[in-house]
Amino acid sequence: MTLLTDRYKRSIDYLRVSITDHCNLHCIYCMPLGGAPKLEHKEILSYEEFLRIIQVALKMGISKVRLTGGEPLVRRGVSDFCRRLAKLPGLKSLSLTTNGVLLEELASELHGAGIRRINISLDTLQRQKFLRITRRDEFDRVWRGIQEAERVGFDPVKINVVVMRGINDDEVLELARLTLNYPYHIRFIEFMKINSDDDWVDQHYVSADEILAKLSTVAPLEQVVYQNTNGPARHFVWPDAVGMIGIISPISHHFCPTCNRIRLTADGKLRSCLFSDQELDIKSHIRQGATDAGLAQILKDSIANKPEKHSIQSDLFRKCQSRPMVAIGG
Repeated sequence: MTLLTDRYKRSIDYLRVSITDHCNLHCIYCMPLGGAPKLEHKEILSYEEFLRIIQVALKMGISKVRLTGGEPLVRRGVSDFCRRLAKLPGLKSLSLTTNGVLLEELASELHGAGIRRINISLDTLQRQKFLRITRRDEFDRVWRGIQEAERVGFDPVKINVVVMRGINDDEVLELARLTLNYPYHIRFIEFMKINSDDDWVDQHYVSADEILAKLSTVAPLEQVVYQNTNGPARHFVWPDAVGMIGIISPISHHFCPTCNRIRLTADGKLRSCLFSDQELDIKSHIRQGATDAGLAQILKDSIANKPEKHSIQSDLFRKCQSRPMVAIGG
């Protein structure tokens, strides 16, 4: 196994894998109002194909894998897939991002299958606002899923909050106060461009600095070093809190110089940058009988094409220009 690096000397050890483009929520920042075209079943990689690509990646130096969607828990057999994946040599960290709707039923299975780290999307603590943001009335199920994840032993339970002005920015303090009583990591994420509707995005964008200023009105924030991740979040705690606050700022303080990840979409495309529409097709090669060496070369080519940084103003780097977020696997 060799250390993977891109042309800018960044170590690449993290693969995010979208196992489906289907989702049981329709969040306003992810899914177009009219919905998004769904991939046909034959277009989505099989679990066996995912496992083979991941196995090749692990032999090359990838050590962390996160499963995403769409919503990964809507795909049948996901727990068995996780169990097989967790046994692959070289895998040091296996995590999953979910909207939490099906988590109450599946948390125990997933933990037993080898998932230890979980991120759950929850942008509000108000049921009616949840309906507005997700276009589905599932708040109670999601909250029960979060509690079940804690009960079965996920550590940490991370809650992702996309902050939007005029929609949920008035709940920043209430959401952050969960860390006073629960061992959760509440991660506030800057709202990012979804398509070319710049005016709508600009209207609702809230910077990380504004979020931090608001949090500091409650009590002094202490910035801490969280040892279990080299991800994009900056971490803070309030005095006597049992949980932690994370700030993810891809717009105002982008983390491109330390980006360590590539992405595999459900339909077998490799993306080296979330903000770029540049993709390499690995599915056609695996279905045409490519050797492991051939698949490894495609992974190397994807890493070689990884841009130095994103520029939100450039059409090349406008998030989801050609695909909605649900089809990428954020």
